[in-house]
Amino acid sequence: MAGGARWHSLGAGLLAFLLLSGCSGVRTTPDPRDPWEGYNRAMFEFNDSVDRAVLKPVAKGYRAVTPKAVDRSVTNFFANVGDIPNAFNNALQGKLTASLQDLNRVVYNTTFGLGGLFDVASHMGLPRHDEDFGQTLGVWGVNAGPYFVLPILGPSTVRDAGGRVVDGWAHPLGQIDDERLAWSLAALKLIDLRADLLDVERMVDDVAYDRYVTIRNAYLDRREFLIYDGNPPEREEDDLLRELELLESQP
Repeated sequence: MAGGARWHSLGAGLLAFLLLSGCSGVRTTPDPRDPWEGYNRAMFEFNDSVDRAVLKPVAKGYRAVTPKAVDRSVTNFFANVGDIPNAFNNALQGKLTASLQDLNRVVYNTTFGLGGLFDVASHMGLPRHDEDFGQTLGVWGVNAGPYFVLPILGPSTVRDAGGRVVDGWAHPLGQIDDERLAWSLAALKLIDLRADLLDVERMVDDVAYDRYVTIRNAYLDRREFLIYDGNPPEREEDDLLRELELLESQP
């Protein structure tokens, strides 16, 4: 779906941010979507330790020395490269118009945007989409399976973890033969992303009584939101909330 909606942007931040946040240790009612919570919390804490020791300090240093214009251009460059797998997945989902938009974005941003450093396509009315093979599998009817925290990579599900393999194959960075260049670009992409999410981290810390639960729920809700292009099916708990609201509104 097209990016830009507030929930989409916030959800993306929470998803990516949590390569990297710890848990407060608060226990909640077991979630049936998370049968492996013991393992997931342990891996969550491991990811947090990596973040605190390496990624977060490097991201802060990157933000401190990198002019905002340069930082934005780096982000635009990786977004432009990412439009290629976006087009691939939109085509697999039968969204041919969106797939053509993605390909046109690559053409315009690569040529007029100086290799993707400037996002001219958005100003030309071509929205950016956020698609991956995990979403494609969801559109095809594959169940998400249990929530699953991956080492370093963070929140996922069994379905989405498998989809990452195809995404890696489809992404242009995965086609670079020069290993040093490939790893350098991957590291820059991660650092740029982490730096862009420093403010999101503070927001999550302010509102979350249990960061593990907050990020898990944000990830799972966002994935459903993306798979259904912003119109996920109503759930029983949504009906219950509406009934409670009606009761509270009665005199």
